[in-house]
Amino acid sequence: MVKMQKAYRFRAYPSHEQKSLLDRQMYLSKRLYNLLLEKSQSHYKDYGKTFTKYDMNKWMTSLKKKNPEFRELYSQASQNVADRVAKAYQNFFRRVRERKKNKSVKVGFPRFKKFVSSITYPQAYNGCLHLERKRAEFLKIGRINFVNHREIEGNIKTASIKKTKSGEWYVTISTEFEDTPTFNNGKPKVGIDLGIKEYATLSDGKKIPNPKILKKMEMRFKDAQRELSQRKKGGKNRRKSIQKIARISEHIARQREDYLHKLSDNLVNSYSFIAYEELNIVGMVRNHNLAKSITDVSWAQFIQFLCYKAESAGCRVVGVNPKNTSKMCNECGNIQETPLSERTYLCGKCSMSMDRDLNAAKNILNRATEGQSGSYASGDHVRPRIQEATVVESGTTFGGAS
Repeated sequence: MVKMQKAYRFRAYPSHEQKSLLDRQMYLSKRLYNLLLEKSQSHYKDYGKTFTKYDMNKWMTSLKKKNPEFRELYSQASQNVADRVAKAYQNFFRRVRERKKNKSVKVGFPRFKKFVSSITYPQAYNGCLHLERKRAEFLKIGRINFVNHREIEGNIKTASIKKTKSGEWYVTISTEFEDTPTFNNGKPKVGIDLGIKEYATLSDGKKIPNPKILKKMEMRFKDAQRELSQRKKGGKNRRKSIQKIARISEHIARQREDYLHKLSDNLVNSYSFIAYEELNIVGMVRNHNLAKSITDVSWAQFIQFLCYKAESAGCRVVGVNPKNTSKMCNECGNIQETPLSERTYLCGKCSMSMDRDLNAAKNILNRATEGQSGSYASGDHVRPRIQEATVVESGTTFGGAS
């Protein structure tokens, strides 16, 4: 049986003493991370070998004997810091290999951290976490109050405590459970063309409006940035202005996330098959004229929400190659150039006239549902990847942002 994972995020309210304790442990985690990174670099220079995760854990044992302050960190939290350093090196070598294959990626050697904003317990099921109705008890921290707004399903695997830039605290609990057999909800199929003017156009003619959340909050955000520029560096008021900007940024992110959760919920419960374009979003953001608008619509997050919600709703999500979906006539297959300013697709071969986004949505659906011999489908995300299967608060109404 396939194992699946979910992550539940809850707002936490630690006491003043617990905040000081958590800040202290995050400071120690940052120091430990930097010491491990420094030791890894010196070990490679001296011996020409990688300082493995096993070597890190062994070295940390001797470090704690010389510096008893690191004993304030729970052993699992220390091991997680070593795991982060090891993964940073693994990702570095992976990017080096990709660069050798002429891929346009930045190699980026692991850097020393200025701060750490989270503590992770990788084996929360092993006695270091005890959950009550409204409290989560962590070893060496104590009982932390949190808003337990939903039932936690599955076996608890990991837990983490995170502090946001605005000073809010969250507890994230990851669980594992057995995958249930897939089913079909019997609803119709649909293709989705993502855009900026309209957030999405469906192949059945429905249009989903773009909430333009960033634009609505832009003046407030700019005023806060202008206020920050007038504050003296190192002053108390400057720190307050930085926190104010962080609160606005997090509010924008929550509004966007709320809208996407409601939209994805509605779609997976209304259709049995959803086809979308696998867009090169990173490349599109390089267009400075559209970068802000593309970032605001957050297509990648929306697709991620669709993928991990689909199976439990009896829906199937498929990504297709986006090539020529906007240039091809969905009636005769003719391909022609159409300026972006023209919002109506007029085929020069069969004279078919249709909204260009609707035409693209129909092409996306046709491409995903063609026979196996001529299928253009470039990805079939029926089941979400484990690292993408993240569950946070979600609504059930359609279209509105909180």
